[in-house]
Amino acid sequence: MRIQVIARYMGLVLLVNALFMFVSVIISAIYGFDTGFSPLLLSAIITATIGSFPYIFVRESSEVTTREGYVIVVLSWILSCLFGMLPYLLWGGEFTLINAWYESVSGFTTTGGTILTNIEAIPHSLLFWRASTHWIGGMGVVLFMLLILPEVSSIRLKLSRIEISSLSQESYHFRAKESVRVIAYVYFGLTILETIALWISGMNLFDAVCHSFATIATGGFSTRNNSIASYDSVLIETIIIIFMTLSALNFGMIFLLVAKGSLMLFKSPVTRYFLSVLLLGSILVSLNLGLTKTYDSLGESFRFGFFQTISLATSTGFASADSSMWPNFAILLLIFFTLQCACSGSTSGGIKADRILIAFYSIKAHITKRLHPRSVVPTRVGGLAIDPDTVSGVNLFIVFYLFCVLIASLLLTLTGVDIMDAVSATAAHIGNVGPGFGSVGSMSNYSSFNSFAKFVLSVIMIMGRIELFGFLILFSSRR
Repeated sequence: MRIQVIARYMGLVLLVNALFMFVSVIISAIYGFDTGFSPLLLSAIITATIGSFPYIFVRESSEVTTREGYVIVVLSWILSCLFGMLPYLLWGGEFTLINAWYESVSGFTTTGGTILTNIEAIPHSLLFWRASTHWIGGMGVVLFMLLILPEVSSIRLKLSRIEISSLSQESYHFRAKESVRVIAYVYFGLTILETIALWISGMNLFDAVCHSFATIATGGFSTRNNSIASYDSVLIETIIIIFMTLSALNFGMIFLLVAKGSLMLFKSPVTRYFLSVLLLGSILVSLNLGLTKTYDSLGESFRFGFFQTISLATSTGFASADSSMWPNFAILLLIFFTLQCACSGSTSGGIKADRILIAFYSIKAHITKRLHPRSVVPTRVGGLAIDPDTVSGVNLFIVFYLFCVLIASLLLTLTGVDIMDAVSATAAHIGNVGPGFGSVGSMSNYSSFNSFAKFVLSVIMIMGRIELFGFLILFSSRR
């Protein structure tokens, strides 16, 4: 493994982060050189300086091995989180070492969990950096870097295949070099459209940009203590619901719909499954809230029920109400959505609707095979036969995913965390969703967790963001 090759691309990743830090410095200047100016400027200089040396002085390689590719991808996330915590540490306040690390990881992995008890005390520049970590992480740290590399670069092709999960690659129907460009078009376009919509609906421009960064990245960081509930606006909630849903769908199919008028998005069995389950779940949660008189009217029950269900199902994590106080039936449904989340090829985390659907049809095929032992029964989704290796990989992923939830939950309970808090927090962090239930619900935060618990959660956030096996391959591959 060639350390110098890896170092060169680590340098480029740090330069991408430094660029957004410098933009945050400009935001500080716009807001009268707020208290985030010096921490962000110093962080940007440090990050840019360290990133420049390997990129300038290490000769470019024409190829990378698979192991080097995985190391580049995993270290890109870890280094981004490490340098991303610098502005928080230098600013101080609630940002102890572990708190700064947790907040940085939560931002880059688009989880949206926070240790802040008073978000509105943070200066605008630091809030913008916080939102920027979402936006960088939503598209992908490595994909931002790949936008700079020439399209003909073979390294670009290999890294994009590693960064974009195999499940997403199969659903994009684009060559690897095209996938990066397609993701960027949709990602930038949705961000601009939502920013304009939120601005027109009554948000100030700064809040509109930050919330758009968080929505399209399905992250959930807000500039307000009470998240979206602070605005108490049905119009704003509706706009965010629309863009959360769009961000949960396959970006490749959205691109084909807009650019070529293709109806593949609506014909996709995964899209139809996800939207159907999302609608059904939202209705069931809302009816449960109405029947239990959780809110004064059925209208309020549907308003909050739909927003919270879609927020968790897309792994965004915005809050318009405190779902921890809801009936058990509603909470159990929301936990299911926290585990499943949205579609591959989107910015959402979790197991993914694609895998759930493939697993369901593989169970169906297995039952048919048991009834007719001599028959050949392929797993079919929407009439398309799924490769047995893909089916096996999906089922292994789901089992391993749930196993990781169990292990991390056990580790949290060892620190004295309540079982509901431990399980829901673990599911929310490995799925990059953010809020759990109990004392870590949608209107709460993770400030009460001890340092070990925050470290465990930060590790599973990174594992969830790079889809588990990518993280393990780093340690298991020998070539």
